[in-house]
Amino acid sequence: MQTAKPSKTARKVALNIVTLGTKRGMEKVLPSGIVDATAKLLVESGAVGRKAVRFSRSRIAVGIYLAFDWMMPGQFEAFAHRKAFCERQVRKGIEAGASQVLVLGAGYDTLGWRLAPAFAKVHFFEIDHPATARLKAKGIEAMGLPTNLHLLAEDLDERRLVDVLHANATWNPIAPTVIVAEGLLMYLPPDAVGVLFEQCAAATGAGSRMAFTYIGSRSNGRPDAGPWTWLILWLLKIGGEPWLWSISAEEILLFLNEHGWTIAKDQTELIDKCGIEFHGIAIK
Repeated sequence: MQTAKPSKTARKVALNIVTLGTKRGMEKVLPSGIVDATAKLLVESGAVGRKAVRFSRSRIAVGIYLAFDWMMPGQFEAFAHRKAFCERQVRKGIEAGASQVLVLGAGYDTLGWRLAPAFAKVHFFEIDHPATARLKAKGIEAMGLPTNLHLLAEDLDERRLVDVLHANATWNPIAPTVIVAEGLLMYLPPDAVGVLFEQCAAATGAGSRMAFTYIGSRSNGRPDAGPWTWLILWLLKIGGEPWLWSISAEEILLFLNEHGWTIAKDQTELIDKCGIEFHGIAIK
């Protein structure tokens, strides 16, 4: 994955959210306030200009996304469901007593900015590669940085997650925590995914939960992006942000158990699939 420049994928996902705000019916799926907050963040950060945001809010943009939906069937609307899933898990975790929220590979996500004022006693942390995180921080500063939102610009290829968190005086390693890894794991090398789960377990307290999304695997072990998998994987590769990790839904429970996590008996969302991605909930 390219790291010297801000993530193109993060920018595309954010613009997708803005466009979904124009699609009829998506207002029932998208978390409240996410569309306007995302649009403002993109502009204030300098990630895109106002013209790009205005176009993304147009019916023409919706039509373009729908025209290309054949490549990854259902994935356009799936981004809305993915955001809703992650926010739902964060709110459930806070209701259950979590005092920290950690968003990994946050990109231009606005969950922390939107929820921090409503949950003043909860600390929200975001970590992303410096190239993207610095732009994000510029936008958040312009929008108003909540005192309980902590933006960390770190390259986790160079520093371990546990070291980054333990170096922050506000982080509590024994507190119940909600971790979000949305649209992230497929871009990591296989060994790094297991290490990430282990370090998340080591840096958090009992009762923590981790909401994540992942790409399923085909019988040959390669990622499954639908009927045009070969094309999707090729486009991602030449774009400099290839998918490196996937796993079948049948293997995910064993994987979690091997890396310090499990699932609650009622967590049926673990095998829910929306678009080409599965939603997962790990419990510590």
